[in-house]
Amino acid sequence: MNKNDLIASLADDMDISKADATRAVDSILKIIEKALKKGGEVRLVGFGTFSVVKRKASEGRNPRTGETIKIPASKQPKFKAGKSLKDAVN
Repeated sequence: MNKNDLIASLADDMDISKADATRAVDSILKIIEKALKKGGEVRLVGFGTFSVVKRKASEGRNPRTGETIKIPASKQPKFKAGKSLKDAVN
């Protein structure tokens, strides 16, 4: 399922227009993004938790040349599935 499929399913499920469903999905994604940018996390009980993980700087290798390269520290988004979601999938 991609974003367009999600929007279509939401529109059908809630009996709303695709334009309204698009605004709803985009709004939710922006809210999650803003929370993560601030360093917070978004907990959706039963579904899962979106958070940010700090990765330390490290060294890697260029696979073509074997040259050592420096990989800078960064922040990565992370999602951890909740128990209800895990149970639904299994």
